[in-house]
Amino acid sequence: MQPSDNRRALAAAVSTATALDLTVDDAIVLHDSNRLTVRLLPCDVVAQVAPAAHQVAQFEVELAQRLAEAGSPVAALDPRVQPRVYQRAGFVVTIWTYYKPATRREFAPADYASALRRLHAGMRTLDVRTPHVTDRVAEAQQLVENSSLTPKLAGADRELLIDTLRSRRHSIVGRGAAEQLLHGEPHPGNLLSTETGLLFVDLETCCRGPVEFDLAHVPEDVSECYANADEELVSDCRVLVLAMVAAWRWDAGDQFPNGQRAGHALLAALREGPPWPALDAVMSRLDGL
Repeated sequence: MQPSDNRRALAAAVSTATALDLTVDDAIVLHDSNRLTVRLLPCDVVAQVAPAAHQVAQFEVELAQRLAEAGSPVAALDPRVQPRVYQRAGFVVTIWTYYKPATRREFAPADYASALRRLHAGMRTLDVRTPHVTDRVAEAQQLVENSSLTPKLAGADRELLIDTLRSRRHSIVGRGAAEQLLHGEPHPGNLLSTETGLLFVDLETCCRGPVEFDLAHVPEDVSECYANADEELVSDCRVLVLAMVAAWRWDAGDQFPNGQRAGHALLAALREGPPWPALDAVMSRLDGL
């Protein structure tokens, strides 16, 4: 969010919590991108704040409730308030449980893979309407095909992304792999290491497709621990994910920190060719750019 929006979003989080009889003396920003994630103290809840046009908040709340009921490893809404979306000053606010981090915050690959398998198992029990993976690819294609939306993307880089998105999209669909509800972006940034175990957050990106699409977002040593995955399909999905994330980083309205540096790193990985790196491996190169 823009600095002016941040101040208003922070005020919306505080005023919403206060109106719900939660005591707030301090607010700590945990994450800032297309929405603001704030820890409120001393009531110790996490508030997610997004512009009112952010239409997926209700979907995320309902999905989190159903997955929690199914015993899936997801962060829960705070039980002290009604599990719903609150409207405040042009923003939507949701109130979540704050989890104390585990003493050891690193994710053991086998534990990460196990948590993702449990999430996928819970998701297979749900019948909900979500976009398909190809719908998300189409959104990325629209960005790179329209120079007014991605004005700083060089011509050769634009062609690379267009060709990659188009070809890998057809390749993945053509495999006819089994499909189900997915997290959409189960990368390490959307996983909490808590005292009660690993929990996934940010369900707004849920979509339908092969589990290999989710595996393309996790470190390579994690996907290797996920039994019965199609390795060739994981590789194809990794290329697709690199191209999709690159497209989002070149969006003129992108608010990801160091977005264009990330965009350059992703383009470099695509030009290097196979073996295709996992997303986290590419993003770790940013310090060297």
